[in-house]
Amino acid sequence: MSHDQNPTPLRSSPAPRGLSGRLTVPGDKSISHRALMFGALAVGTTEIEGLLEGEDVLRTAAAMRLLGATVDHLGPGRWRVAGRGIGGLTEPADVLDMGNSGTAARLICGLLAGHPLFAVMTGDASLRRRPMRRVTDPLAACGARFSFREGGRLPLAIEGARDPLPLDYTLPVASAQVKSACLLAGLCAPGITRVVEPEATRDHSENMLRHFGAKVRVEARGHGRIVELTGQPELRAAAVNVPGDPSSAGFFLVAALIVPGSRLVIGNVGLNPLRTGLFDSLREMGAKLEVGDARLEGGEAVGDLTVEFTGLRAVDVPPERAPSMIDEYPILAVAAACATGTSRFRGLAELRVKESDRLIGTAEMLRVAGARCEIEGDDLIVHGCGGPPPGGGVVATQMDHRLAMSALVLGLACKTPLSIDDGSFIATSFPNFLPLMRGALGAETMVPA
Repeated sequence: MSHDQNPTPLRSSPAPRGLSGRLTVPGDKSISHRALMFGALAVGTTEIEGLLEGEDVLRTAAAMRLLGATVDHLGPGRWRVAGRGIGGLTEPADVLDMGNSGTAARLICGLLAGHPLFAVMTGDASLRRRPMRRVTDPLAACGARFSFREGGRLPLAIEGARDPLPLDYTLPVASAQVKSACLLAGLCAPGITRVVEPEATRDHSENMLRHFGAKVRVEARGHGRIVELTGQPELRAAAVNVPGDPSSAGFFLVAALIVPGSRLVIGNVGLNPLRTGLFDSLREMGAKLEVGDARLEGGEAVGDLTVEFTGLRAVDVPPERAPSMIDEYPILAVAAACATGTSRFRGLAELRVKESDRLIGTAEMLRVAGARCEIEGDDLIVHGCGGPPPGGGVVATQMDHRLAMSALVLGLACKTPLSIDDGSFIATSFPNFLPLMRGALGAETMVPA
């Protein structure tokens, strides 16, 4: 479904009571995309449990089918992928439409770069505005060719390399998507593909590559890492249990922290240390947030989170934390708006190239709710209200699912209702967000505006 039309305005009213109970959030989006892709590249049949069935991930499933893998939906969250083996993907008969998913688009560029085939990729209006050169420029060094619209934007034509070369690339900016695209291209190339990242970014690709049998070597270098992949491995099908998405859990954590009387348990959340910057920042704000039943599943740390309403204080988030919470700044800004004191989030340049200019979008959301904030360079400064912000007004979500959900959570803590202009694309990452939130609140609080 395209979100180019039919907006769905929603209104979020002050919460009638605290959030309570136990819930699980949908599967991790990053891991879900990769489970389908590595399953398609593996020999044998991969069984996946807990896959996120949001639109972004369903686009990846459809693309893997077009590329020759057999992808079957067995039941809620349960999928089976019969793979083609490394280098075995086939030329798609139709255009690959990635909808709103920047992750899928960038990773599939890497996947296709090492296969001798031709493909065309497009997306919805939001994705067609997002720059792709940051991933296609390094991939071109393996021998792939890319043609696109002015500004390096979709639609994009890809001619994969017949004899792909291994890559040796130093990322100019920390990006798990670009790193993963280079590793995916390196799977088809002989020899060692090497990626150097200035700051350590989420390492789901490395963990899952090992889980499927590839040889991956990681060495720390300062704040960053050197990742080396031995090319042309035989990936073997492996069962994947997808943990709950920490980004999705963040909306419920912050809702519970800012709505008086809340006590909530969120089960089976992914706790990969390169994804938990939000949890660290909330604890620095004084959040009552505890982890129980910590365990390892499929190479990923998992646990249950218990959170209670807390009077929060301001936080100063250092720039090196950005890669571990790049998607969570809008919801952290909601917590900061309700906290006491002035918070500063440093080094947010990456937010300018998300589904929207998420830095400006986050600031506008706070201003509409009556919280004072400003942007200085790539820093966001939030002056906390020391309690409920005034509310009122309509937040322009700019087709950004995370801004939409963050604004709806903020509305729960405001003195007067807060509305959003469109919530239709929340389904890209979190299809059952509204019913889960209403269940935790025991009330219809987020309703059509």
